[in-house]
Amino acid sequence: MKMRFKLILFLLAMLPIHEYSGMLLAQGSSVTAGEAPTSRILFIFDASNSMAGQWEGERKIDRAREVLFEMLDTLEQMSNLELALRVYGHQSPVSPQDCSDTKLEVPFSPNNVTQIRQTLNEIQPKGTTPIAHSLELAPEDFPLCGTCRNIIVLITDGIEACDGDPCSVSLNLQRKGIILRPFVIGIGSDPGFRETFDCIGEYYDAPTQDEYREALKEVITQALNATSAQVNLLDSKSIPTETDVNVIFYDRYTGAIRYHMIHTLDRLGNPDTLSLDPMVTYDLEVQTIPSVRLDSVRLMAGRHNTISIDTPQGFLYVRTKRGNSYDRDQFLVKRAGEQEVINIQETGTVGKYLVGSYDLLIPIYPKMKVHGVEIRQSNTTTVEIPAPGYVTFNTGQRGAGSLYQLDPSGQQSWVMNLLENTRTQGYYLQPGSYQVVFRRNDHKSSSFTKIRNFTVKEGSPQTIKFY
Repeated sequence: MKMRFKLILFLLAMLPIHEYSGMLLAQGSSVTAGEAPTSRILFIFDASNSMAGQWEGERKIDRAREVLFEMLDTLEQMSNLELALRVYGHQSPVSPQDCSDTKLEVPFSPNNVTQIRQTLNEIQPKGTTPIAHSLELAPEDFPLCGTCRNIIVLITDGIEACDGDPCSVSLNLQRKGIILRPFVIGIGSDPGFRETFDCIGEYYDAPTQDEYREALKEVITQALNATSAQVNLLDSKSIPTETDVNVIFYDRYTGAIRYHMIHTLDRLGNPDTLSLDPMVTYDLEVQTIPSVRLDSVRLMAGRHNTISIDTPQGFLYVRTKRGNSYDRDQFLVKRAGEQEVINIQETGTVGKYLVGSYDLLIPIYPKMKVHGVEIRQSNTTTVEIPAPGYVTFNTGQRGAGSLYQLDPSGQQSWVMNLLENTRTQGYYLQPGSYQVVFRRNDHKSSSFTKIRNFTVKEGSPQTIKFY
């Protein structure tokens, strides 16, 4: 009868950390560049009764211990590393089923590999498989540490045997930032393993002891090896020439900021090399105008990763035909045909925008709209507007009034109402023909309404008097 092998499940997890590789994270603290954080690995080991079954001529628990001992020999030589051991299914025999049978046998401490070996040699398979409950308790096994990378490696030959839901627990811990990237390694060839455990994380098939050994090595490599990356901000020709903008790395599951930096190119014109934590799935936001996002970015541990984002940019310069005091006033920028304001820029300055079409709203009277301004790669688009004139209304007394613009046929369109509680007020107006209508508050008859027609010339000031 063909034996139904279950699986070995590895969950790499991390509790929230404050910094990594000297770069600022969400908590705002920093460490010296190049300083290695302490990595802490909690092994959760299955000692349920099914581990007494045969695998390649030996008991599964013996094969699993043998390979784990080999890995412990390697880990023992590493600096900035601490280990701990939680075991389940080893205290209460089946039946009855004891779904609380899980215990931290060896807590975190330096130089405790010998104690872990001794404990593993002494345990014997007895009970059930409370995976979900063990995962729920695991975060409490890590002492508080602001600069530690906390990793969970769960080793089991079976699926959940109690009422718990490991997938739900894993997802909940991921959302809280406790488990960030699970890995699943299945021993045997049961096709149901992938379907069952894909919800937890990445699945590795390991039907033999050698493949199990390689899978474990790969998991540890991803957990501990340094990982580098570069962010390629691509121009219109898909060349990474764009730079000097903020790039934010968000934790995909928690939304917390993991890294926040100003992008740069090195002396050779290549994107800067970053040291990033490979255990996190990232959402990236590039603070161009408008911003660009790239979601669900996952890194290959121990390798150099390239993250490419299309961010072709050009420049916008808005000026008046004559330099005057209006330069440095503000105008609004929107994507063409959209209502949302994406930037406020000053006239007389240069702004940087993604390649595309934009609408401008220039807040002078009457409101000036410029549609379909095209921004092209690395080019400066210059928009020249008529220099407004500055008109001062001197009414002598407080009163009510309105300003109208006149078209060439004499038809008028309302521009604004004058302020009622001031005797003198001034406004920038577009060049053109206008009419102002005014009545003093102390004159209680409409017959005292006064009307003045006037013309605004580019860049010229004038005063309209009502006395």
